[in-house]
Amino acid sequence: MNKIIGTVTEQEREEIQALFERRNGLNELAKILTADNNELYERLVKDLSETTAKFQNWWNTMSSKYSWESAENGNWEINFETCEIYLVTP
Repeated sequence: MNKIIGTVTEQEREEIQALFERRNGLNELAKILTADNNELYERLVKDLSETTAKFQNWWNTMSSKYSWESAENGNWEINFETCEIYLVTP
């Protein structure tokens, strides 16, 4: 079930969209990169870890700022076109 629980500003949307796209790109790279190139692999792991932390921090910050509703086994999603935030529950 998807329930609209709020919105964010266009600037806030741009922040999470950039992190979302970066994280997805790094995850795709991780699928094809092997540990044979140790230096590149280590950089990828570090960058992915930092990006994931920034991504989660954005959600934590925004949920505190806007007091979003949450639910057990639920997660938040954003509609990048409308800046609307959804609570998604099973």
